[in-house]
Amino acid sequence: MFPLLRLKRAIIALGWFVLSTSSGVVTAYEEEAVGGDDGVEDVPMTVIFVNEFPDLSIEVFWESHHAAEDDPNRRKFEGEVAPRGGRLSVETFLGHEFSYILPDGRHYVVPPPPNSVGEQFVILAGDSGGFRVRCELTTNSRQSTENLDILVKPYWAPRGANRFLELVRNGYYDGAALNRVVPQFLTQFGIARDYEMRTNLRENTILDDFDIGVKFEPGFISYAGSGPDSRTTEIFVVMPGTSQHQLDYFGENPWETPFAMVEGDIEESAIARIYSGYGDMPPWGSGPDSSKIYEIDGYDSYLEQNFPKLDYIERCYVVDEVGIDGDYSDGEF
Repeated sequence: MFPLLRLKRAIIALGWFVLSTSSGVVTAYEEEAVGGDDGVEDVPMTVIFVNEFPDLSIEVFWESHHAAEDDPNRRKFEGEVAPRGGRLSVETFLGHEFSYILPDGRHYVVPPPPNSVGEQFVILAGDSGGFRVRCELTTNSRQSTENLDILVKPYWAPRGANRFLELVRNGYYDGAALNRVVPQFLTQFGIARDYEMRTNLRENTILDDFDIGVKFEPGFISYAGSGPDSRTTEIFVVMPGTSQHQLDYFGENPWETPFAMVEGDIEESAIARIYSGYGDMPPWGSGPDSSKIYEIDGYDSYLEQNFPKLDYIERCYVVDEVGIDGDYSDGEF
């Protein structure tokens, strides 16, 4: 565990704050600036840089503010990050600044303070508003199929965003049941139809993201969990009509940090037309029991026999990756 006092001094020295936007808040750690003494540089950390762009490799550089702009030692090349979830791990110190190049120019980033294991996770997204995912899902008890468009926000909860995009790319959600649907509360899903896949990832947890102050609204998406650092694959969408009291309660748990949002009017979206007649999961209702879905016959026997009206996700994909390197061809859409 890193000394709390030292981290507090580092945060003050680096001027950490949040910026309000029309759809929430983003951390303002992507700034032209700061580097620091004041006891900051003696806190070692590992920064994991991630690239979620579909077909653009990103070069990452360490920046020195003790050298002149034209000094060849001012900027050190750290490595190149491949697209679609590529990662670059860099050993550094709290307060050090990095830069990376996108088509619109050079961007600067000072990674936030490390977590309890000395890491921080940074998605290199520049000024991007997010990465779009489309899920095709059945509605009205499988009577029709509609699109649910999701905007993944790279700065809200970077680890959560990266895990979701990784699962989408691997087809994890294709065929998954919308197994917990409670009007004016949430829709939860994320137990894969494939038994081996859901079993392998059931205990594959990720660390919690730092809470940067994004407040829940209808249509916002977060992971479900059972304790600190417990996020795996199950996520929930906040339903239309959720009370302000419940919206305020979401986020009280450290694993509940929004990482995405449903695009458009949530009240007119496909999520408003999925079957909700079975009620909440046990012990709060008589709907599908998640633990039974994880069993080997969870889909073919348990769900089909006991909950035949459930709706399902047919498939999800990252919109801008369609047709790249063997992914779905343009003609399939």
